[in-house]
Amino acid sequence: MQEINLKLDVFEGPLDLLLHLIKTLEIDIYDIPIAQVTDQYMNYIHAMKTSQLEVAGDYLVMAATLMSIKSQMLLPKQELEEDDDIYEEDPRESLVAQLLEYRKYKYAAQQLSEKAEERSYYFTKEPMDMDEYKDEDTSLEKEQFNTIDLYLAFQSMLEKKKKRKVLKTTIAADETSIDDKMRTMERQLYQRANAGEGYLLDSFMDNFETSEIVVTFIALLELVKSRKVNVAQSANYKDILLYPVYEGQGGRLDG
Repeated sequence: MQEINLKLDVFEGPLDLLLHLIKTLEIDIYDIPIAQVTDQYMNYIHAMKTSQLEVAGDYLVMAATLMSIKSQMLLPKQELEEDDDIYEEDPRESLVAQLLEYRKYKYAAQQLSEKAEERSYYFTKEPMDMDEYKDEDTSLEKEQFNTIDLYLAFQSMLEKKKKRKVLKTTIAADETSIDDKMRTMERQLYQRANAGEGYLLDSFMDNFETSEIVVTFIALLELVKSRKVNVAQSANYKDILLYPVYEGQGGRLDG
């Protein structure tokens, strides 16, 4: 029988020791040769005593359990007829169940330990106080609306336009860039918008393809941001009107 040299004080308990023996001896955990494992386990207990180490009670209880299972395995088995529907319990079943459960939790603990070690390489920044970056007064003036209102009005306009849209059977690639669209919108506003009269936003779109809608909307936001265009709406869900901003005026979103 192969003898195993065990390093003392490295096991977390008797089940940990048994798992080590099963792994070292390359034993099937579901079919443990109890006599061989018991002998190796008792060698470990004797080694602890020889080294004048205190043997924990759990190890002694497991030793008694192994001896009990070993004695049961040595008893002659009852001969049963083939037709007898009688199940003879394996005395190792309880031990195998404990080892499987312990192995499962030991594996989970190892995984958590590895994750904790991995997380230790990351630095967590403490939350910052962002109050100083807040505007003193962020409320909108009367009859003004924000970009969310503009987006909702824009969507409403698109829905209305889709109902009047004539379906086309050809697909053409739209290569208009945002910068080109901004220049086109700005040029048309200054050329065609009369004093005091707004220019309909949906007039800047020809076929209402998805790419054209996105480019037009982003171009509009950029023009408002650069204070070159004013956007107005008489009421919710009404048409969106654009006004050119002349020198000395400031771009804004009016309701």
